[in-house]
Amino acid sequence: MRKMLLAVLSRVLQSPAAAAAAAGKPASRVMVASRNYADFANEATFEIKKCDLHRLEEGPSTTTVMTREEGLQYYKTMQSIRRMELKADQLYKQKIIRGFCHLYDGQEACCVGIEAAIKPTDHVITAYRVHGFTYTRGVPIREILTELTGRKGGCAKGKGGSMHMYTKNFYGGNGIVGAQVPLGAGIALACKYFGKNEICMALYGDGAANQGQIFETFNMAALWKLPCIFVCENNRYGMGTSVERAAASTDYYRRGDFIPGLRVDGMDVLCVREATKFAAEHCRSGKGPIVMELQTYRYHGHSMSDPGISYRTREEIQEVRSKSDPITLLKDRMVNNNLASIEELKDIDVAVRKEIEEAAQFATTDPEPPLEELCHHIYFNEPAFEVRGPNQWISYKSTS
Repeated sequence: MRKMLLAVLSRVLQSPAAAAAAAGKPASRVMVASRNYADFANEATFEIKKCDLHRLEEGPSTTTVMTREEGLQYYKTMQSIRRMELKADQLYKQKIIRGFCHLYDGQEACCVGIEAAIKPTDHVITAYRVHGFTYTRGVPIREILTELTGRKGGCAKGKGGSMHMYTKNFYGGNGIVGAQVPLGAGIALACKYFGKNEICMALYGDGAANQGQIFETFNMAALWKLPCIFVCENNRYGMGTSVERAAASTDYYRRGDFIPGLRVDGMDVLCVREATKFAAEHCRSGKGPIVMELQTYRYHGHSMSDPGISYRTREEIQEVRSKSDPITLLKDRMVNNNLASIEELKDIDVAVRKEIEEAAQFATTDPEPPLEELCHHIYFNEPAFEVRGPNQWISYKSTS
């Protein structure tokens, strides 16, 4: 009897890892199963980098609170964008994706932090490095990858490709450098005209920051006090030219002159979130526009035709990856503050990879749009009309 009691006691006290080994199961799986949600903190407070200010007496707070739920959502979204872009890279090299293709990996904290701080009813317009914002605005990965392969199930019915993706309150995806900025001011003008307390995020890169149309837009936006946040995603290179070689002043957040500005750590999703909240409140309170510079970095070249290492070194890219990667930064914060476990985040990684693979499978097998739909969707909610084809004997019908 005494031996039986000792055997039972020994089994009860046996470590999960030893029990797993005895049962022939991986120890990590047992540890995950034995840990429930009550073991994690609900939220944690973090110190974030102070923003540089222009024409502002005070800026965003340097401390912020992130809940466990928010952290998991940010992590999954950023990891989804990262994996989606790596899959796009693979499909492009297989010549399944053709034409222009500008990837967003490395800059995930920008779009995720911005979306976390604004409302679904607010408006976003950006340049041609568009895949990340398309996803955070609500377009499924399957529709994004299918648009990249030019298939019927894409978010623009296979007719937009990498640079032209749209959804409700998201206006692309614009291929002309800097041209989206005045369009964004127009959207902000509509927000003010209709009195809906909405704002517009007009994003552009450091390469577009020297465009004259941007400064013209700044002037109009300031005169009319438009609720517009002008966001410069400064990834340090305009195509293959470093900002130091392209701009006499690289303080892009000061470029508005008479418009207040913020310079933000664009590799930190929490820093971007808090800065965007601050800027959004500035606009909604009737103070007019604000400029926000996000200091970020792209891992790929300018586009898929650019290897990205002729004007910068592999060591530079690796240093950014090792010290400033936005996903790694968030992961370390969550694990170190007991908001999540390594195993839990690995499970998210596995689920994301599975979703990406399934989306890619659909994107490569979905049919191409038929020729008769070539001219559809030129206008929204308009009667059908005829569009002349390449010669006078060929015409196409356009429907909304």
